[in-house]
Amino acid sequence: MSAARTPAGLAAMVDRRAAGHPLEHILGWAEFCGLRIAVDPGVFIPRRRTEFLVRRAAALVRQAAGPGGGDPAWPPAVIVDLCCGSGAVGAALAAALGRVELYAVDVDPAAVRCARRNVASAGGQVYQGDLYGPLPARLQGHVDVLAANVPYVPTEEVGLLPPEARDHEPRVALDGGADGLDVLRRVTAAAPEWLAPGGHLLFETSERQAPQAVAAAASDGLVPRVARSGTLNATVVIGTRPARQGEPER
Repeated sequence: MSAARTPAGLAAMVDRRAAGHPLEHILGWAEFCGLRIAVDPGVFIPRRRTEFLVRRAAALVRQAAGPGGGDPAWPPAVIVDLCCGSGAVGAALAAALGRVELYAVDVDPAAVRCARRNVASAGGQVYQGDLYGPLPARLQGHVDVLAANVPYVPTEEVGLLPPEARDHEPRVALDGGADGLDVLRRVTAAAPEWLAPGGHLLFETSERQAPQAVAAAASDGLVPRVARSGTLNATVVIGTRPARQGEPER
């Protein structure tokens, strides 16, 4: 009611909701980590469970910075929001940490338009393209946090999703291939090239898929661990790039 400008506008919004359109698409925004994230029709809606990934990523950045993290002379954390959708994860990390160097990527042009609005206040750069492809080459070996909210629903299970998702969100943001891990494997394979020594890759998966996701991260040279939140029903795999001999950690 507060979003409608006129009674007729309210009636139209109610009709859209009754027809199955996601509430966030009708309002034009979703609440995420206390922020109002712009979400246009056809764009993936950030899930509340993904707030767990944001909290873990922010904690890792603060841990790495230590007492010197509040010094303006301390370099800002380099964060990449891969498969960024609306840019919610990157925007939330920027809000939580205050000073970051933020880059976001998505293959969907509608998502990129949303992401540019959502990360503007953090001075983030948003690129359209496939995974790491459009990122500046100078970031290789310098990313502190690589947050990848990859699609992980197995192809045969997409039809079982709630209609708000399967009918109104882009399939490319949902369908993870035969076992749900096709995109994830591509992300883990290249992650060590982009992460700084001691940098972290964080991604969501289902509890059932976690063992395979951990194996994929480990086979690509990352040191993986699993974090879970029963409250948010969230499973996050954190893969850390070990420092090579002679390399200082961030």
